[in-house]
Amino acid sequence: MIVKNWQLFAAVAFLSSLFSCQSEAPRQVPDISHIEADTPIRRFEQSLFQLDTAQMEKSLESLTAAYPELAPIYLYQLLGADQPQVAPDGPGPYLKGFLSHEPLQALYDTIQLRYADFSPYKASFDEAFRYFQHYFPEEPLPTVTTLVSEFAIAAFVYGENDLAVSLDYFLGPTYPYQQLNPNDPAFSSYLARTFTPEHLVSKTVQALINGLAAPPREQRLLDLMLMNGRKLYVLDQLLPYTPDSIKLEITGAQTEWLSANELEMWAYLLKEDLIYDTDWQRIRKLVDYSPHSPGMPPEAPGRTANWLGWQIVKAYMKRHPETTLPELLGMTDAQALLDASRYKPER
Repeated sequence: MIVKNWQLFAAVAFLSSLFSCQSEAPRQVPDISHIEADTPIRRFEQSLFQLDTAQMEKSLESLTAAYPELAPIYLYQLLGADQPQVAPDGPGPYLKGFLSHEPLQALYDTIQLRYADFSPYKASFDEAFRYFQHYFPEEPLPTVTTLVSEFAIAAFVYGENDLAVSLDYFLGPTYPYQQLNPNDPAFSSYLARTFTPEHLVSKTVQALINGLAAPPREQRLLDLMLMNGRKLYVLDQLLPYTPDSIKLEITGAQTEWLSANELEMWAYLLKEDLIYDTDWQRIRKLVDYSPHSPGMPPEAPGRTANWLGWQIVKAYMKRHPETTLPELLGMTDAQALLDASRYKPER
């Protein structure tokens, strides 16, 4: 069993650490007090549920006029209101039935109670986007539009850095997510525990970063973990005061475990010849959502390789501070980045 070898990996790693430990300078956060940011917040779900369903065609026209880019995405890509097999009578009758669906009305009411005051989240977005302007001065200032997607998607980017966030994904631990569909892995406990208001800004900003990051050249574990490591590094710069556990979407104890086992994890990936592996079944849980990383102790969360990728990117940026965040997101040569980082895992 691989797990039984973990202590052996730890012993080997400890000996290596005598020669490879590196100290990290205290985190420096840039001064953004001079940067203005007043994030436009639009409540699409309120506009949607306030439509006059007695005049559906006219209401659809007004909704599209108010949200010219988002409304077609929502109506036709998310809801499929223009697909005959979904809406045989057309978008108007379909949307009328959609809005009168009692479970959806109850979901909307829950959202309005939980997010009657969106100002705390606007303040967090304002701060994140001041950092965004500092690091990405050529990019348009993001906007934020809230909606209800009926658990289709948590957040996405459209237009020019326009962000849409589904508030139904952030109703907190008391909302019965797992009862919605017990067989749907999207509502697994390790995922549903992050469906909280505390994760709203981080997950939305992640969508922004995903839209700016270049995809990897290849599909080796190294390429995927460094792509995700680049994204985590940028997320950390935009949300410097947000706990790592929120950014990583794991528990505080799991975050501490990662820090305490960096050398052992790296040794494990090397010993099992996983770094350059392209077998998705072998590497998936190391970079994609999963409750656990195979071959590691039970305390290890999923996506451990992404955390290691983040540490490699940190090492690279420490050696190459002249690299801008747009340049970092554009890097697609994972091997070159690893070599230039001179990464030596800490213990």
